[in-house]
Amino acid sequence: MSDKRHPFDVLNQLATLRRYARSLVRNPDDAEDLVHDALVKAYERKASFRNSGNLRNWLLSIVHNTHIDRIRARRSTDNRHKAAADIAETVHHADPDQSIRLKQLREAFFALSPEQRDALHLVAIEGLSYQDAADALAIPVGTLMSRVSRARAALRAFEEAGRRPSEGANHLKLIEGGRDETR
Repeated sequence: MSDKRHPFDVLNQLATLRRYARSLVRNPDDAEDLVHDALVKAYERKASFRNSGNLRNWLLSIVHNTHIDRIRARRSTDNRHKAAADIAETVHHADPDQSIRLKQLREAFFALSPEQRDALHLVAIEGLSYQDAADALAIPVGTLMSRVSRARAALRAFEEAGRRPSEGANHLKLIEGGRDETR
């Protein structure tokens, strides 16, 4: 419900929001995505808007905060990638053969879609439950389970493709849906 004097008229604010988003991200497509995400948040938080407040300022602050959240998420992903590279470098000095295999596996992991990679990381590496990981990614638990399953299948396919018949047992540990198995 909106007050007649101060309607929740977001459509009249779109041009302003798009201009501000373009100034933040400097890319028209990214700006549209940013405005979209911000408007979703605004509608989810519509009840928190005070009718006596300035709608334009409120929406601009949501665009700004959404942009900051995206930067933080990107930095977090970059830090995880750097940590993985640091681990690979440490392993390389210990066992060059294992280092090559780890590098290949890391490349396969990063070749996954971002959604699958994030889901698998939270469940398999961070040890979150499916529900906690789904909550962290703000997706339904069924969607998370599907992403994890597809990611594991892709990594298993990579593992199968990389194994030669003459090789002995491989010590790459694949994490199945509730149990671990060593291949």
